[in-house]
Amino acid sequence: MPSIDTHARTTRRARESARLVLRGIGLNAVLAVVKLAGGIFGHTYALIADAAESMLDILSSTLVWMGFQVAARPPDADHPYGHGKAESLAGMAVSLFIFAMAGWVGWHAVHEIITPHQGPAWWTLVVLAGVIVAKALFSRRMASASEAVGSTALGIEALHHWSDALTSAAAFVGIAIALWGGKGWETADDWAALFACVIIAFNGVGMFLKALGDVMDSALPQNLENEVRALALVVPGVQALHKVRMRKSGLSLLVDIQVQVDGNLTVREGHDIAHAVKDALLASASHSIDDVTVHIEPTRR
Repeated sequence: MPSIDTHARTTRRARESARLVLRGIGLNAVLAVVKLAGGIFGHTYALIADAAESMLDILSSTLVWMGFQVAARPPDADHPYGHGKAESLAGMAVSLFIFAMAGWVGWHAVHEIITPHQGPAWWTLVVLAGVIVAKALFSRRMASASEAVGSTALGIEALHHWSDALTSAAAFVGIAIALWGGKGWETADDWAALFACVIIAFNGVGMFLKALGDVMDSALPQNLENEVRALALVVPGVQALHKVRMRKSGLSLLVDIQVQVDGNLTVREGHDIAHAVKDALLASASHSIDDVTVHIEPTRR
């Protein structure tokens, strides 16, 4: 079971991630109001659809926030490896919301295309420009945080904010075409909203597969295993490594490693080497390793 220190480290990462998600919820709340008002008074469904998307984003981000709260809980009798999978499950839930949102926006975009309506106002382009900048900057910040703490859910949230920026950019192009084309081009922004649905769905597939990979304990990148091997091999007494297995559990990495030592060593000496390997991996600042299981094997003669 992970030590108290390593769990405290995971809890800190989970709480920091949760705070960033809350900031994203606040951003989406503000943008939802701005986009809804712009869509209604500016006569553009693309902005109304964007506002609806931001409202759904608030709900999906709340799920991610709840996932981090669960992931921060310490291991217990029913969950000896902790609650880290809650973070990945929250990411999967968000990807499903994204699919639902793409279908909803697409359905209403088609309805607007076949229904005659007034063209958009020019100032809606200013609103969209501000939305694009805000979403792109926040997506970049969240992506950096995701890489720093190794969070799949944060990475999905970053992609989600980026897809929002893309859909707003599509709406910007559609409205610009409608304004430039004049009468007969009023549906250009609706076609842009429909096109954005394809982008949303495509991103949703990638998000879902990434979260599913964590839940199914997919193999981690080879370079990460190589770094773990390098850390273990420099420990005095380690002659070789037989096998290294790693899996991701939320914000944590769990390592199972087989270490080969001199077969003439005493049990205590082998035990001390195992502890030294575990301590070296847990102390690594470049990885979120929270638990290490070391198996000692004598070198073959």
